[in-house]
Amino acid sequence: MRGFKPALCGATVLATWGGLSLAAMAQTAPDPSVSQVEDIIVTAQLREQSAVEVPFALTAYSGRMLEELGVQEFDQLSAFTPGFLVQNQSPNNPGFVMRGITSDSGAATAEPRVSVYQDGVSISKSRGSYVELFDLERVEIAKGPQSTLYGRGALIGAVNLVQNRARVGETGANARIEAGDLGYVMVEGALNLPVGETAGLRLAGRLKTRDGFVDNLLGGEDYNSIETRAVRLSGAWAPADAMRFDLIANYQADQASGTSFKSIAYQPAEAATGRPLGGRDPWQGAALTPGADFDGGKSLGLSREVWGVTGLARIDLGSALTLNSTTAWREFDNYETFDPDGISLPILTAAEDTHGEQWSQEFRLNFDNGGALSAFVGAGVFHEEGYQRAPTQYDERIALAQLAASSPLVGSLLDGQPGVVGINTLPAAAYPTIAGLVLSSMGIPAPFVPGIVGNLKSAHIEESTNSSELTSYDLFGDVTWRPSDRWEFAAGLRWTTDEKTTGYAASITNGRSVLAAVQALPLIPAAAQLAYLTALATPGVVNAPASALLPPFGLISQPTANNGDFVYADHDDSGLTWRLTARYALSDDASLYANYARGRRPEVLTVSGPSVPLGAPTFAVVDAETVDSFEVGGKTVAMDRRLRLDGAVFFYSYENFQTTEQQGLNFITVNAGEATAYGFEGQVAFDVTPTFEVFGTYGYNHSRFDTGARDGNRFRLSPDHMASIGAVWRVPVAGGEIAVQPTYTWQSKVFFDDDNDRTDLQARNLVPDLIVDEFQDGYGLLNLRVRYAPASGNWGLEAFGDNILDEQYIKDAGNTGDALGMPTFIAGRPATWGVGFSLRY
Repeated sequence: MRGFKPALCGATVLATWGGLSLAAMAQTAPDPSVSQVEDIIVTAQLREQSAVEVPFALTAYSGRMLEELGVQEFDQLSAFTPGFLVQNQSPNNPGFVMRGITSDSGAATAEPRVSVYQDGVSISKSRGSYVELFDLERVEIAKGPQSTLYGRGALIGAVNLVQNRARVGETGANARIEAGDLGYVMVEGALNLPVGETAGLRLAGRLKTRDGFVDNLLGGEDYNSIETRAVRLSGAWAPADAMRFDLIANYQADQASGTSFKSIAYQPAEAATGRPLGGRDPWQGAALTPGADFDGGKSLGLSREVWGVTGLARIDLGSALTLNSTTAWREFDNYETFDPDGISLPILTAAEDTHGEQWSQEFRLNFDNGGALSAFVGAGVFHEEGYQRAPTQYDERIALAQLAASSPLVGSLLDGQPGVVGINTLPAAAYPTIAGLVLSSMGIPAPFVPGIVGNLKSAHIEESTNSSELTSYDLFGDVTWRPSDRWEFAAGLRWTTDEKTTGYAASITNGRSVLAAVQALPLIPAAAQLAYLTALATPGVVNAPASALLPPFGLISQPTANNGDFVYADHDDSGLTWRLTARYALSDDASLYANYARGRRPEVLTVSGPSVPLGAPTFAVVDAETVDSFEVGGKTVAMDRRLRLDGAVFFYSYENFQTTEQQGLNFITVNAGEATAYGFEGQVAFDVTPTFEVFGTYGYNHSRFDTGARDGNRFRLSPDHMASIGAVWRVPVAGGEIAVQPTYTWQSKVFFDDDNDRTDLQARNLVPDLIVDEFQDGYGLLNLRVRYAPASGNWGLEAFGDNILDEQYIKDAGNTGDALGMPTFIAGRPATWGVGFSLRY
């Protein structure tokens, strides 16, 4: 394999097809002396076939190809895949976007829209899906509704990671080490050993560490660092040609420093003195702090573990029937602490503590006798349990000023600066004084102000937890009919039924929030306000017994009964999805296709916290999101197999589009009505000469809401345009060759929320957001890799640089702090460089 040889099965304009001669597309005997693009055998339709034969948009890369591109993570993979974008805040918080549809919620109740599979097993839960890409046989990215083939979560597409399994009777090994700036070190390798003549073992692993790239202005570890350990052990037994059994165990652990959630409205400052420390741009240094003794003394950063075991069995029952079994168990535990206010003051500290476990069993019977008909039928069960706990801690004195910051009077009290901007430049000793001024500006009578200020906590703590238990059953089938050598028609159907239980609990850990009680003053009857204010100013009111007049207020999440009882609700849901495809083979190496598919994201049993202290949470069923997808495309390998050109145009119509809304600091699923998307995707790989090749991708995706408050808005994390272009130039030298590989990836403007940062859609925030700045304009990244390969081919040297023009961009904006009027921004990675050495046996 040489250079960049993708199985480009995504898109091209029909006009391009008109420009190609049928004679060129119908080559039957390629010249073996000519360099050719690689043809990857895929299993996207649950059977082995050439990518050209798959009647929907599909992008496939071999593991060797990913190595040559320097792809180690999903976000790097997505840069070379039209219609696919992956946002990586941290390994705990990725967003998978397929043709405008995002799957990223960490709530236990959330349903995936983009399925991520590892050897045929769904790993789609957001907090467990971001895994290292190493020792892979190939990656397949299927576009469009694929639930018939991939399961209930593939509303709009699926990513399937096919790992290298143990190779029976073979001995082999490879290793690679890389090092670079920012303290980057990566070591990986794989060893395959035979166990007799019918079995084999394979051990593969990767260790990777990189320092943070946003300076910590308060000292300590810089932000956005990563330390990853991943290992895989697989065994295979093939007692006969008609059967094979595989057992695959995966483990990954990630440690990361704090994510650089940085406010760009407030200059970083020293918390104790207010002394300015740096600039406000997201890629400049940040000054972030957790609250004192937060959640038992947690510091900013991530600790994450993901592990699982998969058993695969294939038994040929005859010349035409094959039984496949997939059994899997998987679990993840993540804890991430972050600073959602984006400044050094401990206004708000938050964490996400998530746990999930699943097991699944699927049986599938394939029929293929080489004739006009082939088909498969199957059944499966999937069980999942998990929770998401969100502890939060507030400094009520500083939060009070921020919550009142929109008041002109408060601004004048702070030297004409709004709220926290003034506080951020004052020493910590001034916080109580500022809180008193704010209370006075809110109309609190002077005699009560000192007592209320004294009862405001520097660390008010509360938490909420959502949980979910799901059992899902599937029946599915698909049949393909070939009435002639040219025509092929297929139809598939999947029926899914779900049994769901959603739970919710919330509590205040160290007494009521006096700040919340102050905010509730306008709701207190006039006759009771004097007694109410007297109580709020009385020392010890934080832990005073609850009463009708003074319940146990939470600041953001109101406690459930008995200050933390779980409340549960059940819901059952069933639905059908299907696909219809037609393909016409122009030749063995070229085809046209059309398909129609129905995708479905199951009904969600969502939950909102109580509206009053000790009240009941509100459970609601959000209707199933459906999409009708229409796609037309074509694929060809031409010019003695030196050119691969693929393409598709698509149209999607959505009903009951599910999006998220921020309520306080929590995000819940809501029905946004109707939406449409249409677009075009194209990919090309061309070996111009035996020593020079070019490749490129382009995706256009126009995704918009059609109804409701978001009418006309773009889908979040969905650029209208994405493109990549690259080349490989090989220069023969003494003893081998040098390959120079530049690549450039580009995307257009993107919003980070479905509200597109519109002020009218953020009026219900605790502090309304009045500035439209949470977006990223179009930008491009230029990478360069230079490799030396000796004639023997068993070792190599490489130098590489990523983002070598040091483009400054953000990969997210808004986030949890948006509810406090303090949106935060996360910088993208700057220019980096490194060198690598590889060895293969």
